[in-house]
Amino acid sequence: MHTTTTRALAAAAALTVGLTLAGCSTSNTDSSADKTSASTSAALKHNDQDVTFTQEMRAHHQQAIEMSDMLLDKGSDVAPDVTSLAKQIKAEQAPEIRTMTGWLKAWGEPTTTSSMSGMDHSSMSGGMMSGGEMDALEKASAADAGKLYLEQMIEHHTSAVDMATTEADEGTNTDAVALAKSIVSSQTKQITQMKDMLASR
Repeated sequence: MHTTTTRALAAAAALTVGLTLAGCSTSNTDSSADKTSASTSAALKHNDQDVTFTQEMRAHHQQAIEMSDMLLDKGSDVAPDVTSLAKQIKAEQAPEIRTMTGWLKAWGEPTTTSSMSGMDHSSMSGGMMSGGEMDALEKASAADAGKLYLEQMIEHHTSAVDMATTEADEGTNTDAVALAKSIVSSQTKQITQMKDMLASR
């Protein structure tokens, strides 16, 4: 009799502990889910400026990579410091393109707009190289390409800084605004670097 009572009490105690632990586990899971939901909600919050900036900067970055590839394809006759800069620009901007593409998909927005067709100065609020300017870089000799690349990329970066400054002032998505501020900082430094490189030639 005593043994039976002891076993019954032990079983009841084990059940109570199990239910308590289960309750804690459910509470923790709910809390984690709430935090994830809040984080996702914040990431999805955006306005029209965020969309415009992300679409246009994505295309802007793509053209900068195209320009850099054109230069790098000219081989070892291009000045080493210009080659190094082109590689740096590609390394910095390629991941940002992937990031911006992800944002646009999460927001349910297209990665490009119809106004971007042609990708020249008149098709976007941000200055892009025209078809003629891109052709000039592609056809330039290795000896001339370095200087032309620097001149074009200074203009390209200047327009990117203007676009990013507008986003930093008017955007609402925290991630997009943070990227814009980073672009202003990094590309302003590169503009100074490129002007110094041109001056030394």
